[in-house]
Amino acid sequence: MRILMVPLDPVHDVALKMLRRELLKNGHEVVLLPPDMKVEEVVEICRLEKPSVIMVSRTVGYGAAEVLGRFIDLLDAAGLRKGCKVIVGGKAITKELAAELGYDAGFGEGTEWEEVIAYVEGRPVKRRICENERKKRDITEGYSYRLLDEAFFKPLEDIAAQIIEWASGKCSPGVERAKVRERMLSGTDALKDYIDLCEEPVKSFYTRGEIPKKVRLVGTEEVSKFKRFIDGLTVPVGSSLASMSKPLVFVQYGTGCPFMDGMHIKVCEAWGADGFLHFDPSWGARVEGLLEGVLSHEEDGTIVTLENLKLIKSLLGESTLWSVRAHRGLNTPETVLLAAYVGADLTKINMVYGSLNGGTDPERLLVDGVYAIRLAARFNLPFDIPTNEELGGVPAYKAFAGMLVVAYLGLKLGARPILKPLFCYSPDVMISGYMEDNYVDYNVAKIWALREIIDAPIWAGEPIGFMTHTEERVQSALTTALHAGLAKSLNLDAITIASTDEAYSRGAITSSSRIDTLRALKEAFRFLGEVKFEPTCRAKSFKEAIKEGILKTLEEIARRGDFLSSLYEGLLGTREEGANPGRVGRGSVSRCLV
Repeated sequence: MRILMVPLDPVHDVALKMLRRELLKNGHEVVLLPPDMKVEEVVEICRLEKPSVIMVSRTVGYGAAEVLGRFIDLLDAAGLRKGCKVIVGGKAITKELAAELGYDAGFGEGTEWEEVIAYVEGRPVKRRICENERKKRDITEGYSYRLLDEAFFKPLEDIAAQIIEWASGKCSPGVERAKVRERMLSGTDALKDYIDLCEEPVKSFYTRGEIPKKVRLVGTEEVSKFKRFIDGLTVPVGSSLASMSKPLVFVQYGTGCPFMDGMHIKVCEAWGADGFLHFDPSWGARVEGLLEGVLSHEEDGTIVTLENLKLIKSLLGESTLWSVRAHRGLNTPETVLLAAYVGADLTKINMVYGSLNGGTDPERLLVDGVYAIRLAARFNLPFDIPTNEELGGVPAYKAFAGMLVVAYLGLKLGARPILKPLFCYSPDVMISGYMEDNYVDYNVAKIWALREIIDAPIWAGEPIGFMTHTEERVQSALTTALHAGLAKSLNLDAITIASTDEAYSRGAITSSSRIDTLRALKEAFRFLGEVKFEPTCRAKSFKEAIKEGILKTLEEIARRGDFLSSLYEGLLGTREEGANPGRVGRGSVSRCLV
């Protein structure tokens, strides 16, 4: 096909030069005119060249519409439109403007070359097959979970054995409810047994129909209308943000309203998010028992109910990963069970963080956590282990020791754990001055230390850059993007991001703020490409100190011979460091009847 390219612009013709390269690859004959020619000259060239397609480009500028319109008029007057496509492109061009000016087609900002070439050739746009095309990934695939440093084997083996032996024969209301719930899911009417294991206000909800304060039961007609609304949307699932296969980008939702969560999910899918985390409210985790029905409420985190989870699952794209966190509180085993039942891909369990900073009694959460990990293994549900105790001030090496204990315990119980070290400006980092020079060295050191200990997937949490964000949305997006770039540079498996208005929690999280962050990540990944961050020599010394601290902590716990006492006594974080054993559920552990 013979194509004439016309930059009707004083200087700009870059886009046409790039497009010419693509057209030549497809075997077309292309003539590119220089910029800043008079339209009369161009029309005369068109008369001589007799092209099948005339491509005009024009950037923003005064009188652009007049020039473009006059060119079309002259082509018409010269009788050159017959059998010739005339198309226009440029930043300010829209399909509507092109049609108004008399062009056959218009291509504006964000157009891919394939769209233009397909139009020229009169065929459908070919679906691009590339590495980052969306498909559901298993984060744990390819990892051996082998301990790479033998020094860590004995303490981890001893501690895992301690925990398994200690938990044997122990039970809790949370474990019992999970067992009853399983019977209910299989069709048995066991609601009365379930209610007997709950406390107020859950008991009142089932027996007297009392809705907890600030909670609203969403009607069936509202749900039907929402589903019809969603079914009528044509929101695409965008390509993964990562230019390579890593890191997968997760967005944490939990607006309190499952409808709003659903809209945020659809928007973020369209902007390239790979997965989502269901964030539940803290008050729900501190009451024995879960509610039922599609529920919304006024505070952060979306209530875990079977119906809420089912609704959200129905909104997810086929390639989208979904994690339901169950890492703290009194409903951990049951939440893992529901997550598996509704088809979640991942869950989150961490007895150490949950009991030292999440408000739950260590003994209770240890019993529930062991049972929850067994459920995760049984349902083939990988679980991640966050080290959010760092946000309270616990040194990274102690938080990592706890994370490795939970991970190793998971392996012993047949599960697939995912390490989730925090990428943040934590209190311990501030006090110790680890990030006075930069935010790179210490985060790099964390990853290096873990990679020298065990061959396991690493997912930076949570969310990345948290505590370096500010109230300025641009700066919040920037710090997230830089941390995401660092995670990419370290070839991490996944990251969790926040929206730009999430750092200071002064109101509802908006979808536009989520887009801010996703766009910032896209630009960061594009900016870096295959380039990597280069830490200073301090990263190596930090890494050695972290690794040494982890090993000493594990050896101390192993010598103590009682993991539960280690939690109460501060071996994984003292009260002065910000680790406070929770009290919720204290005294509720019992011996199993069967």
